[in-house]
Amino acid sequence: MLNLLSSANRNCEGTSRRSFLQVGALGGLGLSLPNWLAAKQAQAKTGAGGETNCILIWTRGGTSHHDTFDPKPEAPVSVKGEYGVIDTAIPGVQFTEILPNMAKELKRFAVLRGWNPRNGSHGTADQWVMSGRRFNPAVGYPTYGSVVSYHKGFKSAMPPFVQLGSQVDHRFGGGTSGILGLEHNPFEMLADPNAKKFDVRDITPPQGVGMDRVNRRRTILAKIDALQREGDLQPAAFDALDEHYKAALAMITAPETKKAFEIEKEDAKLRDGYGRNRFGQSCLLARRLIQSGVRFVTVTDGSWDTHQNNFTSLKSRLIPKMDQAIPALLADLEERGMLDSTLVCWLTDFGRTPKINSASGRDHWASAGFAIMAGAGIPGGAVLGQTDEEGGRPIRDEYYSDDIATTVYEKLGIPHDLIARAPDGRPVRLIEGKPIREWM
Repeated sequence: MLNLLSSANRNCEGTSRRSFLQVGALGGLGLSLPNWLAAKQAQAKTGAGGETNCILIWTRGGTSHHDTFDPKPEAPVSVKGEYGVIDTAIPGVQFTEILPNMAKELKRFAVLRGWNPRNGSHGTADQWVMSGRRFNPAVGYPTYGSVVSYHKGFKSAMPPFVQLGSQVDHRFGGGTSGILGLEHNPFEMLADPNAKKFDVRDITPPQGVGMDRVNRRRTILAKIDALQREGDLQPAAFDALDEHYKAALAMITAPETKKAFEIEKEDAKLRDGYGRNRFGQSCLLARRLIQSGVRFVTVTDGSWDTHQNNFTSLKSRLIPKMDQAIPALLADLEERGMLDSTLVCWLTDFGRTPKINSASGRDHWASAGFAIMAGAGIPGGAVLGQTDEEGGRPIRDEYYSDDIATTVYEKLGIPHDLIARAPDGRPVRLIEGKPIREWM
């Protein structure tokens, strides 16, 4: 399912008669888009600095840096854990043994071992890491994709910002548009692209509903609207809404929309290479969305909060799909000539504790973690930063979440001094921090 209308859209007056008709009449078309698409008319802005797009992989819960990209093989077992280490494509750099493909393909991406999250709480992590701004209850700082939507707008009939899956914690505004307005929230696509009958509700008409039926239902809605218009005192509002409905219909009928979601037409071997699971096929779908005109895609994955059974969970369930899909995505982008114009990031809440707890797990850790970037000029094979002997804190090349954000924005051609207006008219600077100079 595609979730377009946040619960924040509701007001104290409840649901109007016309809103009910929109949901009832247009839902059968796959047309709950117009309110979100109200932004299209207002987005006359064009982005500066090129047409670099982004795929952000978000592992919700906090992926352990010790057990992936920053192993400590010389530390006591209580710190280094159950895994051995393996050499990577870069001499002298080792990953844990559960990442053989990432180790082999290190020349395609860079690893930041010097990330200091300065936070160990869920919810605030989603907000802080995916915006680069510390949580502030008075100001809703927007996530990366929303800033891209705000600054660059539509490139095609496809929305500029799409989120695959629901694994983002929204309690503190994480992954949302904040002060930029609901129109810059992501299109949340909740359908599983690995399902046999993959269907994106609200974008593709339901099976058995052809465009002739879409047109008939549109005519019916127009007649119902006409009845209410006669007694309505806001004709200008109706005229504006009509434009949004036209944009929604244009999106549904656009060739690139249909093409983007026809994942079954991909070569079977390529689909196998990404992994026949939800995460793997989501990464493949992300590439297809970028090809079809989406500017920013967030791919989400959950259950990384490994307080218990950390080692069994990572080895058997969590890491294998990442170790397969991410190298496949990077190779696929490179083969298609898209990697230079597509920034790929893997971010997570925070790191995990150096000491293993009594439940064979690791708890939240606010002082160290990892980040991965590739494409868009990121130097493949670069391993930046170092943590102490227990992986507890960076001791070289320390960078923060706001620095990661500044790097992302610079790669995407978004100016550091970008100012947005809060609902009360206040100017708000969206970007702070410094770029990761070694990756620029």
